[in-house]
Amino acid sequence: MAQSSDKKRIEKIVCLLRKAVKSLSEPSVTLVGKKWKDPFLVLISCILSLRTKDETTLSASSRLFHLAMDPKKMLKLTVLQIEKAIYPVGFYKTKARNIKGMCKDILEKFDGKVPDEIEDLLTLKGVGRKTANLVLTEGYGKLGVCVDTHVHRISNRLGYVRTKNPEQTEMALRKNLPKKFWIEYNALFVTWGQNICRPISPMCSQCAIQEFCSQAEVLKSR
Repeated sequence: MAQSSDKKRIEKIVCLLRKAVKSLSEPSVTLVGKKWKDPFLVLISCILSLRTKDETTLSASSRLFHLAMDPKKMLKLTVLQIEKAIYPVGFYKTKARNIKGMCKDILEKFDGKVPDEIEDLLTLKGVGRKTANLVLTEGYGKLGVCVDTHVHRISNRLGYVRTKNPEQTEMALRKNLPKKFWIEYNALFVTWGQNICRPISPMCSQCAIQEFCSQAEVLKSR
């Protein structure tokens, strides 16, 4: 497909999804970003969200933020205190240790401020490209392309990219996706993936962007 037609197609897709997701719940980290507008809290909630359902992430984040809302105070908590606050998020013991190490690095290497460059964020323990990009977009409002399993899956189903893993998808989107959509792309596609374009048997009959979808590798739908 020609580049110009690809651009028009993704503009229509984004426009339709903006309207369609209004009645759906936003991703947990997006909600944290909107409520507190704090890169540190976005970072912590993103760590908690990995392999965890949104409702569990939100309640765990609230409990932990009640105890500490900045790196210095968080570092004063014991690993056990953090574990108790964030349970039952997935891998809560590992995440509690990572949070402590992360806060130590933020204080010692970055003067207590969460870095706003992806290369610096990636030096923090437990932070991968998805988390780093999400801190940039939701925490700082800076350009980034956050790709999780939903974004990777739907972008490929649409036929907008043809990639094998989330990192390849990020690089393809950085190359082809208009920058004006970079920040919102993740929240739109995650919301759609959680509710409509599910991994198994997606609800294609209810999809607002079905006419633009190639349905790549969709074997069964509703």
